[in-house]
Amino acid sequence: MARGSRSALASLEVLDVNAVRRWAVLIRSVFAARRAEIDALNVFPVPDGDTGTNLYLTFDGAIERMLTEAADQPLDSVAELLKDFAGHLLWTARGNSGVILSQIVRGLAEGVGGCTVIDADNLAAGLAQADERAWQGVTDPKEGTMLSVSRAAAAASAEASGLAFHDATVRILKAAQEALARTPEQLPVLARAGVVDAGGAGLVLVLECLERLAAGDDGRVVLGLSSSDRRGRLHPESGALLVTRPLDADVVPSGEPLGPEYEVMYLLSVEEEERIPALRTRLVELGDSVLVVGGDGEWNVHAHVDDPGAAVEAGIEAGRPHRIRITRLVTDDGLAIHTPEDGHVEVHVHAHGEVHGHGEGRGHEPETGLTGVVACAAGDGIAEIFTAVGAVVISSGPGHRAATGSFIEAIRQQHATGVRGVIVLPNDADTELAAAAAARAVADEGIETFVVRARTAVQGLAAVAVFDPDARPTSNLVAMQSAAAGTRHGAVTIANRVGLTSGGPCEPGDVLGVVDGDIVIVGSDQLVVAREVAHRLLSSGGELVTLVLGESAPDGLVAAVEAAAREQRGGVEVSVLDGGQPVYTALIGVE
Repeated sequence: MARGSRSALASLEVLDVNAVRRWAVLIRSVFAARRAEIDALNVFPVPDGDTGTNLYLTFDGAIERMLTEAADQPLDSVAELLKDFAGHLLWTARGNSGVILSQIVRGLAEGVGGCTVIDADNLAAGLAQADERAWQGVTDPKEGTMLSVSRAAAAASAEASGLAFHDATVRILKAAQEALARTPEQLPVLARAGVVDAGGAGLVLVLECLERLAAGDDGRVVLGLSSSDRRGRLHPESGALLVTRPLDADVVPSGEPLGPEYEVMYLLSVEEEERIPALRTRLVELGDSVLVVGGDGEWNVHAHVDDPGAAVEAGIEAGRPHRIRITRLVTDDGLAIHTPEDGHVEVHVHAHGEVHGHGEGRGHEPETGLTGVVACAAGDGIAEIFTAVGAVVISSGPGHRAATGSFIEAIRQQHATGVRGVIVLPNDADTELAAAAAARAVADEGIETFVVRARTAVQGLAAVAVFDPDARPTSNLVAMQSAAAGTRHGAVTIANRVGLTSGGPCEPGDVLGVVDGDIVIVGSDQLVVAREVAHRLLSSGGELVTLVLGESAPDGLVAAVEAAAREQRGGVEVSVLDGGQPVYTALIGVE
């Protein structure tokens, strides 16, 4: 059906239950058709970016779950339907984009209240709450991402309140498209790669589906990613939505500064929830990676700060903090804080990772306990290592990221063995939000769960190397987080498309060297690139090099890394593991 024929169709005045169901099915169809296109927006020119695949699998799985339960749970209002669907989305959410999308739908369900249909006014309320949920659900929210598109859509919906429903969706879509086109201006890494944000592109498709549904389209035409803003265009060969910026644009990435010294986490009981915004503002002033989520009087608080005492005091001003956890991220000095919570509690965090406490109240833990581990693995060899320490292993990697539901089931399985708490190792930056969402979900079941910020397999391996199953969960958390944070990481992989990296332009087939998450080397020989990656990782010191070989690792790779270790640091130990992971022929960690 051509766009020009829309005038012959009757536009919708509201969304009823059937319309919302059609919206969801249309979104799934569009994600299925365009997932490769969204995947191609990955800022790295390697086959590791699967945002489109994650969004499709998230939606497809949620719809299948909803259809399975539909016969037993007939839903008569859009509020009930959206709430139910949000629960399914959370369970099937894959990757950070899938988790954020699940939070958007959850917020939409909350914002529309108990309405039986959605008009322009309660759509505005729903998108406003959806945006709040999206931003709250991210540990370190940034402009230039899916969140920017969400905020623009919410602002446009507020301005469109009172308009006819379809007219409102047109404004919302236009604002979202313009926000998507601006994302490269907000994130240099996007400008350098010449793409818009992949998650934002996915959200634009969701809103375009809404606009077409409101216009009366039947959804048979597959939507494109073309933006009304002329700064966006479809690349004629790859189909990826690119930004019309020269490949050799003068964009120099800035180095990532060292973050705050401590991670502070606690649960917060609050009687006056209007104090929460002030708490969030105060924590942002103190540091970064701020997360304050919850409701109904119980909130989960997370922040990275240099002054953990001030972060706890901010919680005391807002309510009653308990289950306080302080993890060292940078420094080697000890820390002692006092928090009045049902009595006097003193928490000491020492460099060697032990946590001691005395006093009364829920902040105090018994002297003994057991800890279990849940870990993600992209290859069979990596999985065997985690299995050997008793971990429940989830297969997760490029193209098949673990879903939140997989984490929930694994945590429950580990908890059923009798452990007091569970440590989760996502071992991938794009799986971290799914792990965190699962930890929040099982908290309602009384399962104490902690997520270690292990963003690569070598960081996860370093963390599990100091794991003690007979130690308390908090002791393991501190030791494992310290080991992960103290591990520099690199990788060797092959480019699958044209790109502009920190190491210069690359073509398909070029060998790429990754150091601490950034492509800094472009070459033609895997052994030479691996050697250079090892050199760079060891340039600031190190005692142990861990080399994890991928499924297509070439002969001579071990010798190349060992030679680099000898040249850079005499006496450095090199540990070689057959990981069997795809995409990355070598993963290198330096502790």
